[in-house]
Parts: sequence; structure tokens; C-alpha cells
Amino acid sequence: MSPRPTAPPRASLKVAYLSSQNLVIGAAATPATAALVPETLVVAWPPSSTAARPGLRSTQETAGAGILPVLAGALVVVPVFLQAPWVRLHPSSATLFTAVILAIGVLLELRGPGHWRALGPLLVGFSGSWLAGCLFWGWCRLHPLWHLPIEAFALPLALAGLSGRWRNASLFYLASLLGTACTDGAMALTGVMPLWPQVLSAPVAEAPALLHQAALQVLQPAPLALVLGLAVVLTLVARRCRRSGAGGRLAAATLVTTVVVDGLFLIAALLSPQLSGLI
Repeated sequence: MSPRPTAPPRASLKVAYLSSQNLVIGAAATPATAALVPETLVVAWPPSSTAARPGLRSTQETAGAGILPVLAGALVVVPVFLQAPWVRLHPSSATLFTAVILAIGVLLELRGPGHWRALGPLLVGFSGSWLAGCLFWGWCRLHPLWHLPIEAFALPLALAGLSGRWRNASLFYLASLLGTACTDGAMALTGVMPLWPQVLSAPVAEAPALLHQAALQVLQPAPLALVLGLAVVLTLVARRCRRSGAGGRLAAATLVTTVVVDGLFLIAALLSPQLSGLI
């Protein structure tokens, strides 16, 4: 009578199972143990869900960075159509709205879904420009020499943030400040700045004519050459910034949009001063 075949020891089954785990995670197995591992066990083993997360997050961040220049340009235009009339009607509420913009920006950066997270720092930088604009146009608009110092109130914070997680916030704020400085400098060098308080304090019926006169003064050969020269300089700076990565493209879009908005403001002051947003 032939002896009954005996079942493999329990230890051998345990070794085979552990060997299968090693094969799954990429460890080499000996021929002896590899023969005991079913092929389907290795093939059917599900990939780790965490392995795909870095690539997915990188794609989302790239998509967010690609749309940031467009959003930065849009935020440069917002003060012309929204902030200016709001500040004229109710400067206090417009100033308090800064807290809403800042809170939304911080929450998006910390907990925002997907590419929305990239919008957070941009809104944080915009909140600084919004607050400065509200303070100046709400209470100091008759003092043009105070414009740039008020706009630059957050300059130390912006410079400190260039090396941290709020780099895009700093880049947007600094690019906006550079555009403001060039605009104010052009107004001072062309002799238009003394007319600023006259336009803003004049009666509604007289303000458009004064603004039109100031715009005509810019069209004189020397002032016009100066304005065009500053526009070219800003455009060249923007072109150089565009080559320095995603943050540079954001700053470039901010500068270029500032040049375009200033040009449109000059055209409006010439053709239809009441639509310029200044009066």
C-alpha cells in the first residue's frame, strides 16, 4: 500500500505568501519561491492610489499656473470698473471688503481644490493693491503726491514674501506697484499732476473739460515721447519677466495690462472724459 501524499507544511505556505508580497513591491525572488507564487496574484495586485497623486497634483498646479496671467490681467482692470465707483459712493465699505478678498485668498491657498489653489496667493497680493486704492481714493485723492507712498505701504511684506509660499502674491503686488510708479512718474514729468486736484475737486459739469485739457497736454511732442518711452520700457521689462517662469509670466501680464489700461484711460480722456472712471 503506497503512502498517502502529505500536504505541504504550513510554514511553506507562509513563505510563499511572503514571497509574493516581495514580488509585488519589486523585490527579487529565488526560483524556488517564485514557482510557488501564482501569476495572477502579481498581475491582479492593485496599484497604490497614492502613487498617482503627485502626478495629478502636478497637472492641476500646471493648469492653475497657466491661467494665472489671465487672472492677473483681469484683476488690474477690476479697480477701473468696480473699485473706482464703489469708493466714490461708499469708501468705508469698499475698504472693509479688503478683508473678504484676503480671507478668500488665504483659504484657497490652504484648502483650495485643484488648480483653484493657485488663485489664492494672487488674491492675497490683489488685496494689498485694493486696500491702498481704497485708502487713497477714499480720503486722500486730492493729494497726488501721497498716491505712491500709500500704494507702497506693503512693500516690505512683498519683498519678504518673494522667497516663500506667497511668492505670486508678492510678484503681483510689486508689478502693480511698478506700473503705478511709472504712471505717476509720467504724470509728474509731463506736467499733468498739478491738474489732478483741479479735475477731482471741480464741479461735475466742469470736470470733463479739465480732464480733456490735461489729456491734450500729454499729446504735445515732448510729453508724448516720454509716455511712449515709459510704455516701451515697461513692455521690455514684461518681456524679460515672461522668460523667468510662471511667476514671471504673472508679473509680465500685470505690467502689460497696466500699460493697456493707461492707454485706454488716455483715449477715454480725449474722446469721452466722463467715461474715464476718474470723475
